Amino acid sequence: MSTVQEEQRLRDLALLRRVRDRMDREYAQPLDVEALARGVTMSAGHLSRQFRLAYGESPYAYLMTRRIERAMALLRRGDLSVTEVCFEVGCSSLGTFSTRFTQLVGVPPSVYREQHATGSRSESSGIPACVSKQVTRPIRNRSIRNEEAPVPERPLA
Repeated sequence: MSTVQEEQRLRDLALLRRVRDRMDREYAQPLDVEALARGVTMSAGHLSRQFRLAYGESPYAYLMTRRIERAMALLRRGDLSVTEVCFEVGCSSLGTFSTRFTQLVGVPPSVYREQHATGSRSESSGIPACVSKQVTRPIRNRSIRNEEAPVPERPLA
């Protein structure tokens, strides 16, 4: 790889980190690939391809995973309804939220709330928040239909 190509690759990776950081910060805001791409002066298609190569999933899948992680935390608190949590994390469709939540977590949000609400069962008491967050992180199940196809492995160097 030439020096120019390597410099461009490093610039693209820095821009992709900015996009990912923005999704982490603004997960509850209405974000779409076009708006994210405009923010780093890339085309939406180029951003999507490069993001998938760098992180192994599409920008949309990454954003939804962040939203579901936050939804899990809010549902564990137990003081908000599933509908309130849906809108709190930036989803505009309760059906899409419930479907995606079930795909990533394995149970519908209402069941998750019942099982994990602070008042009903507190199996994470005494566990540091950083450990609890890692243990409860949703895991993408690529065997479910309509999921993104796996990306062929490409060396990063």
